[in-house]
Order: sequence, then structure tokens, then C-alpha cells
Amino acid sequence: MGNNKFNENTRVQVPAALHLCKLGYTYLDNICAYDTKTNILIDVFLNAVKRFNPGLSGSEASLLYAKIVNIANNDDLGREFYQLLSANSGMKLIDFENPENNDWHVTTEFTCENEDTEDEFRPDITCFVNGLPLAFIEVKKPNNREGILAERERINKRMSKSCFRRFFNITQLMIFSNNQEYDTDSRVPIQGAFYCCAAKEKAFFNVFREEDKRYVSDYPYRIITDEIENRVLKHRNCVVIKNLQEYQTNKAVTTPTNRIITSMLSKERFLFLLRYGFAYVERKIELDDGTQGTQLQKHVMRYQQLFASYAIRNALSKGVKSGIIWHTQGSGKTALAYYSVKSLTDYFAQRNVVAKFYFIVDRIDLMEQATDEFAARGLVVHNAKSRKELMDDIASREVTSNDEGKPEIMVVNIQKFKEDKAKVTVDDSYSTNLQRIFFVDEAHRGYNPQGSFLANLLEADQSAVKIALTGTPLLKEERESWRVFGDYIHTYYYDKSIADGYTCKLMREPVETVYKEKIENILDQLAGNVEVKKSDIDRNQIMEHESYLNALLDYIISDFRRFRKEQNDETVGAMIVCRTNPQARELYRLWQERFNIASKVSQHQEQQMYMAAEPMLHYGNYKPLTASLILHDEGDKQERKEYIEGFKKLQEIDVLIVNKMLLTGFDAPRLKKLYLGRSLDGHDLLQALTRVNRPYHDFKYGYVVDFVDIKENFDATNDRYLRELNRTSDESDNTHTENIANDILVSKEDVETKIKEIKSVLFNFTIDDVEEFRKQIDEIENKDSLYKLRNTLTDAKAIINQVRSFGDEETKEKLASLPMGRISSLITEVTHRIERINLFESTEHMADVSGIINVALSELEFEFKKGIPEELRIVVNDIRERSERVQAEFEANFDTKEERYVILADEFREYFRKKGFVPQSTEDAKASIQYMDEVMKKIREINRRNNILKRKYKGDERFVRIHKRIEEQNQKRERPIISAHEYEIAENLAKMKDEIDRQLFLDINILDNEPAFGQDVLSIIGKELIAMKIRADIKDRKYLSSLITTEYLQQRNYAY
Repeated sequence: MGNNKFNENTRVQVPAALHLCKLGYTYLDNICAYDTKTNILIDVFLNAVKRFNPGLSGSEASLLYAKIVNIANNDDLGREFYQLLSANSGMKLIDFENPENNDWHVTTEFTCENEDTEDEFRPDITCFVNGLPLAFIEVKKPNNREGILAERERINKRMSKSCFRRFFNITQLMIFSNNQEYDTDSRVPIQGAFYCCAAKEKAFFNVFREEDKRYVSDYPYRIITDEIENRVLKHRNCVVIKNLQEYQTNKAVTTPTNRIITSMLSKERFLFLLRYGFAYVERKIELDDGTQGTQLQKHVMRYQQLFASYAIRNALSKGVKSGIIWHTQGSGKTALAYYSVKSLTDYFAQRNVVAKFYFIVDRIDLMEQATDEFAARGLVVHNAKSRKELMDDIASREVTSNDEGKPEIMVVNIQKFKEDKAKVTVDDSYSTNLQRIFFVDEAHRGYNPQGSFLANLLEADQSAVKIALTGTPLLKEERESWRVFGDYIHTYYYDKSIADGYTCKLMREPVETVYKEKIENILDQLAGNVEVKKSDIDRNQIMEHESYLNALLDYIISDFRRFRKEQNDETVGAMIVCRTNPQARELYRLWQERFNIASKVSQHQEQQMYMAAEPMLHYGNYKPLTASLILHDEGDKQERKEYIEGFKKLQEIDVLIVNKMLLTGFDAPRLKKLYLGRSLDGHDLLQALTRVNRPYHDFKYGYVVDFVDIKENFDATNDRYLRELNRTSDESDNTHTENIANDILVSKEDVETKIKEIKSVLFNFTIDDVEEFRKQIDEIENKDSLYKLRNTLTDAKAIINQVRSFGDEETKEKLASLPMGRISSLITEVTHRIERINLFESTEHMADVSGIINVALSELEFEFKKGIPEELRIVVNDIRERSERVQAEFEANFDTKEERYVILADEFREYFRKKGFVPQSTEDAKASIQYMDEVMKKIREINRRNNILKRKYKGDERFVRIHKRIEEQNQKRERPIISAHEYEIAENLAKMKDEIDRQLFLDINILDNEPAFGQDVLSIIGKELIAMKIRADIKDRKYLSSLITTEYLQQRNYAY
């Protein structure tokens, strides 16, 4: 076992496995009967399903098992399996009502192997429910900067491989931890305990924050007996750590790893997640051939959605049938409603009541968006666009109209009839077993207590459950009008959402001075140069004038193109918020006028390119930007839907031009730039600003270009919200004593501080010359300095417009000299330097090749981005794939002292040092592929032999190494140590191991006295050899004692 791996096992893995035993899991140290294709424990599974389904015969249970094995290979992220797993009626795989009626098991290092391809991986901990491997945990040692990031990359690679599909389709929950608290300053998961579910591309690592403060400390843990602890330690072959204080410390229930295990894998919580906490989402995308297709995603509940679900149930159980959920924008309120449909359907079914769901919005675009979101998750969605349609459905006692029995929801747009004050009558006199549940989205806007339709409906339907959803807090005057909803059921604030990585902070960008003066001059000219206040003039008419709008377009187009170039991302989109509908129409007309000309030029050049086989040059060296106009009275519903889809999903629209539409609830992560040309206040202001706060690629911020100076309105809104925030915060944990604006907007002071940091760090580098910059960083050996430099460059990229506005002249000049997009190139160079240092560190031992391959993969990826000849692309992909396989095999080796391994690793390293990582031709690439295949055969043979021996020693890698050292000695001498026969060596060593471990269980402290421990081992060796009637002189016995003692003491010493 590698020292690093052992460190992880002892510091995190073994205590975590014991913690699961405290939660009621049974530890398995000798799994024999399991299905090698899926790792299902066959006998446990069959017994459980027959117990849950009393009428099920043995042959029917076997057919069910065969079906699961078959569908586990579906290319559906396990959707069909999850439908079986989460079912609470018909055929049951889990007893969700009675946790103790299920079988709970845990084991460590349980290999997931595809026998056809021989690919494999071993999760550190695997959790079984009724024999099904439904969760696994991967651990890293603390203070390993690359640890969690490396785990994320590793799991993404594994999930992308079809050879592992069966395992990930069955596994529902994955937890990753390095046993540290979260780093709230970083949007990427560097340290902490995270969770995710299966994904086809990249998994999102979610944080988990326990909201029930006494849940972890007061959980009814089971007592861990010495027998259980010794079984785990013996199975992991690490009895030596039992007396280490650090090991005892890490068994505490309050460590980050053990906390998330209790929060997510305690029996009650895990069953709740398995039943309600996963969603399959069909997303529309544009395929490579330009046609429209769908992409399946799997989502897992975020922790705030989990606790909101519990809060709703708790409120109902106390007789509270209405309340408000305040979850900040971008935190998944529609998804919460979906999870609630599943959860509340069961909640009321347990009380013999049928639940019927309604989702109320007051905008047609929100109705369309909610309809799409619910349908994408598999709900059957109905729409009501009139009072009659809604009231007819309320009067109906039908709950489902689909033949498949899928859950249903009605999405209601009350925009056209919300001011209808006619009396509403709801007759429930003959339907006591029906429960209507209303989710009222952003109801502070759609709900008017002074006799509106919604108020009358909710007043008339006294028995209804009313859950108001809002992304912004309710102000005092609003709370007064919301008495029908009651108080908050659950809250989730901006600061948590940003710290958790679900939303980004916003960067307010003032208009550059030169452009601002130009625009102001145009306004003065249009006003006729008369001495009156601008407010006295019809500003709307002035701001709809062509000359003003052309100046505005000049700035927006220039800024947006520069933004894309500097961020090195052509996929980001923008939104222009206009002052009036006529202004939006005129702006759109001018936009089309400009870019239709550009489009014609572009088409002409494309024809020329086709004829002359030359690269296409776009108008003005840029591809024309596309825009769509979204107004409530422009075009029909279908047109608007297509435009929105073109922006959100197909990415064929670059910019949206709006006035009032899409400022609330519009969710498009690629929207990262908002040009705000309309004054807003209160909820409307926050709602508009947070359109750009969704995470996207590696963006740290969303950006707002402020044409109207929102500062005054924002400060006023902030002051009112702060009072409400403090009112709802837990007094014992009230951290909201400062400006809530700091939770949303990056302050000017923060920007100025960052600019100073950037200036200080970049002072010693030549950043306008990439080659000179590379030479300078090649002289840096300290990785921490390089990490700091990379973070500084990333900050500079994120706030470059702010530097232009607020930076000192020297810093402005330094950044102004950079070509657009240069910072991204500098970041890449620093990353390469870090990887090269990692290579050096990882190859200090002659036999370690994993670091070499990491650099090789990085170089190949870099060449791909720069562009390589088409004929090389396919073979280079083959090299990448083979490199990853060879790397996995080398990393799987645990005896780096074996002569065959050392020679092979050394040859591998020398081969690529001479040849280079990037092939220069197809022939060169094919030679590398052939060499990789030869290396693969050799390392696999070495590992195959190791694993055979490992099984003989019940997974103890120490005694495999001891066995092999004895074999190597026996080849050099006439009289063998122990025996010339391998089976006799193994039998003797196994007996010695058992006796040594038995002595350690009796007195673990003997390891603290190394000479005494060595004498005890020598004595045990002598007794066992005599018992086996094997003659060995004192020299041989001492040699054996040295091998064994060294392995035990090294294991203990390397544990921490």
C-alpha cells in the first residue's frame, strides 16, 4: 500500500467506516456471493425483496434480480433502475416506512471491475441497502490542495467511460471528503466534504450544511464494540494505528467527514433522499450536426431543498397549512416544487388523502419556463390560462389524467385575470380526501390582498395548502398583506448561496468616462441645449432617438465583444434592459440594420472562401452578433418561446433586448452580462440584477453595466432588506450585521483592494510578452507562489473592466498594453508550470510514472486547444485514452521496489523524455500507441501477479511485499528461506501475521517500543517455523523479522 493511500485510509477512511457502523450498518470483511457485473450482494438482495413482497416466489425474485442486472447497462444514467428503486407501491426494493426492516451493510476497497475490458476502480467505502451498492465515499488526506479537485476529475473520467456504466447506474449518492472545513473563499471545491450523483459529462460537487444543529451530536449512535473495531482494522490490515491519538480524534462524530455521513447516510435521511431526492431532467441541446436533440441529466437535492422539504412536512404536521419559502434567486425553487410534489404526495397518501398540485405564476414567460422545467423532470403538466380553466380543474375530483399514473401539476398564469375581483366559490363538502396544494411563485408581485382573484381564491379555499415562493425577502408592508400565507417556513440567504457555489457575486461596471461623456453630449443636443432640467424634458422620447441609441450600441457591442475575448469564452450571452418598449424596438431595428449588413458581407466572404479555400474573414474581423427582441406585445407566444430557447439552450442568439419581460425567474446560466438602461427599485431591482448570477464555466462573477446609476436605489433596498434579514435570522447565529449588499455586489472597496493585490503580484512579471513571462515563471520552484500568481491573474481577468474604471494609471497602462484574451494565455502558462513541478515531485522516485502521464495529458490537451492537423486528432485521442489506462495501472501497483516494476517505469519515463509527449506525425503517434500497448501488457502482468498474492493474504499488501522479497532472496541462494514452494511461504506468513495481529489486539502499545516489538516478532517467527518443522538459522529468522517489523512500523509511522 502506498504511503499516501495508507495515510488517507487511517485518517479518514477507517474512522468513516466505523462511523457508519455507529449508524447501524454492518461491516462486511469477507464478501463472497456478489454479482461481478454490478456488485449487488445476491443473497442479501433476494432475501430482502422476498421479505418486502410476501407473495413473491423465489423464481420471481430471481427474474427481478436478472432484470436489474440487465437494465443496469442502459445508457440512461440509471433512470429505469431508479424508477424501480424509488417505488413505494407494487414491487418494492426498499421498505421506506420502516428503516430497520432493510439490510444495511458497509465495506471498504470493494472493486468495481468490468471483466470484459479489465478496467476497474475501487471506492474507499461502499454502502449497501438490501444488497444494492447505493452509495460510495472517496476520501483524501487533509491539506492536499489538489485532493478534492483530483477526485472530481477522476470521477468525471470514470463516469464518461461506458465500461463503468453499470456501477454508476446503480450508485445513487457519492460523497468526497478530505476531512476539512469548507474554503468559503473559493468557488471550486478545494477542501471540505461534497456530494454528487451520476452525470454524463461533469458532476457538480454540492456542499452540505446541516441545519438541524443537534442532529449530528444527538443522533442515537450505536456502541462500537472492540470486536467490530478489530474486524475493521484487521480487514484494512492496519491494526497498528489503534493506539494513535490522531486515529482516536478522527473517530469523533463531529469531523467533517463523519458529519456529512450522519447527515446524508443515516438510515432515515438516506431513505428520504432515495425516495424523493433525485430527478432526471431532459434538456434540449443543439447537436453537432446542427439539429436539435436532448441531453439527459441526473440531479440530486441540494441541502436547502432537503431541509425545506422537511420544513414543509413539519409545518403540516403541526397543523400549519400556509407559509413562505424564501430561497434566493438561482437556488432552485422550481426544482424544490418538483421534489415537493413527490414528497407531499406520499405525506398525504399516508393519511388516505390524495394531493393535487398547482403552480401559480403571473407572467406568460414564467408559465412557459415552469412548464418546461416540470415536464423536463417527468411531471405531466397542464396549463390554465383563464379563470374558467382553473376553476373547472379545481371543481374536478380527478387527480391524474394520464394512463401511466405519473404525478401531475397544473401551471397557472393569472396575469390576464389576477385583478378579477368576482367572488370565488370552492365546494369541498363532498371531498374530504382531496388536498389542493398551491405553490405561488413570486407572490409578492402577483398577490394583491385588496380583493384580487388570487386573494379571493385562497380565501375561499380554506382547506388548501398555500406555499409562497420568493427569491427576495418580504418587507414590513408586504408582510402585513401576506397574512394569508403566515410566516417563513424556510429561508436560504444570498451569502450561503454564493458560498455554496449555486450563485455568483455581481460586479457592477460603470460606463467608461469617455463613452459616458459622449452619450451625455448627445442627450444635451437632443434636448435642444435649453437651460432646463433634464427631468423636465420628455426623456423617453429623447432616449428613443436614433442618434442616442446608435451611441449606446457602439458602446454595448464594443464592450460585449471585448468581454468575450478577455474571458476567452464565445458562448456567454448578454441582455439589454431598455427604458421603454419603443426604445427596445428601435434599438432592435438598429441592431438588425447593422448586423444584416455584416451577415451579407460574411456570407459573401464564405462563398469566396469556398471558391478560394481561404479562411473566412467576418465583417469587422468578427462574426455578426445575433439579437432577439422579447416584449409582451411583440410576436406571438410561440415566437417568443423559440427566441428564448435559441438563447438558453441552442446558444444561437447572443443578446436579448427586453423591457419588462424576463427580468424575473428567467434562468439562463450563459447570461453573464446585463446592460441596465432602466431604473428599477426593490424586488424588481434585485430580480433583474440576479439574472446574471448563475454559475457558468469558470466565471467568478456576473456583470452589470450600469447606465442608470442604481447605487441610490440599491442602497435603499438594501437597508430595508437588512432589517428583514435580521428579523428572520437565528439570533444565536446572526452574521448579517453588515451590509447585505456585500452578499450580492462586489463593493468598490473590494475592487480597489484586489487591484492593489494584482499590481503588487504582477509587478515582477513581464505580462505583455508570453515567451518572456514563461521564462520568468520557469524559474519559480515554489508552488504556493504559482498558485498565488494564477489566482491573481484569474482575478485580473474577472475585474479587468473595473481596473479600467478604478485602477491607478500604471496598472491601467500595464493591462491596456495586453492584447485581448492574453490573460487566459498567461493563466494556461502558469498551470503548465505547476503541472511540471508536480511531475518533478512525483518522479523523484525513479519508478513513479503517474506524474509523467499527467503532464503528457496536459500537453496533449494544450496542443488540441492550439489546433493540430486533422489527421493527427484521431490518433492523438488514442494516445490520450491509452495514457489514462497505463496511468491507472501504474497507480494500482503497490510494490514499487519490485525490480521488474522499477525497470519498466524507468524505461517508460526515458522513452517520453527522449521522444516528447506530442507526436509530430501520424507515424510518430502510431509508434507511441504501440509502445503504450506493450507497456500496458507488462504492467498488467505485474499487477495481476500482485493481486493474486493479495487475495492469498486477504488484501494485506504488506505481506505481498514481504512474500516477494523472500522469493527474490530465494532466487539468489541454494537453501531457501521458509520454502522453495510459494504455497508454503504463504501458509507460514499467514500464520505469522495472524499471531502478530492477535498480540497487537492484546497490547497495541507494544508498537511504541520498537526493539521490544522486533523481539516479539522474532519470537513468533521462531515458534511458527518450529511448528511447521522448517529449519532456519538465526540469520534467516532475523531477515524475516526485519521485513515484517519494517512493514508494521512503517505503516504506523506513515499513518500521520
